[in-house]
Amino acid sequence: MARETMKAKRERALRVAERMNEHYPAAECALVYGGDPFRLTIAVLLSAQTTDKGVNKVTPALWERYPTPADLAAADVRDVEDIIRTIGFYHTKAANVVKCARLVVSEYGGEIPRDINELQKLPGVGRKTANVVLNEAYHIVEGIAVDTHVFRIAHRLKFAGPSADTPAKTEDALLKLYPREYWGPINHQWVLFGRETCIARKPKCGTCFLGDLCPSCGRA
Repeated sequence: MARETMKAKRERALRVAERMNEHYPAAECALVYGGDPFRLTIAVLLSAQTTDKGVNKVTPALWERYPTPADLAAADVRDVEDIIRTIGFYHTKAANVVKCARLVVSEYGGEIPRDINELQKLPGVGRKTANVVLNEAYHIVEGIAVDTHVFRIAHRLKFAGPSADTPAKTEDALLKLYPREYWGPINHQWVLFGRETCIARKPKCGTCFLGDLCPSCGRA
């Protein structure tokens, strides 16, 4: 692909969004949280470097044992570790889960804040988690949640350059590329696309519905 102007890149990005909407018109969060913003926050915190499926296996027992933020705030970290032991980095995550619950109870009256900066004050909650919680729980779109799937796809589509070597820089590149009204669906749609087609180790470029729009597929 010849050097692309920003105008051409934006046009290509919008065509990608149109096709994503066609293939994933009702993309939803894969984490099961019962519509509770606090449970969503904990579930997203637990999902770092772990599959959503793995998180969904442990959270029912976690909610049964600790049904409210106050209950989880009073938990023994070792007991939480026992419940979430099957997911990655469970020692650190268990500690963050309890600390997060304590701060939510002590500083926010048991309610998850609706502000991206306040959310990031919670232990274990970074910008990606904050974006997911605001978008999914409160329908507040402040940015684009860049997880491993979104990071990989943004770079394969050449929407983020080599210098965008962190999730924050990749998010910034996407925010400059897409109008605000497109931000909301990106994470859910791209996560599905990353799991089904744009797989990390062996992308299915031959059958990809974005093949003619993707420089990495060689059909663009």
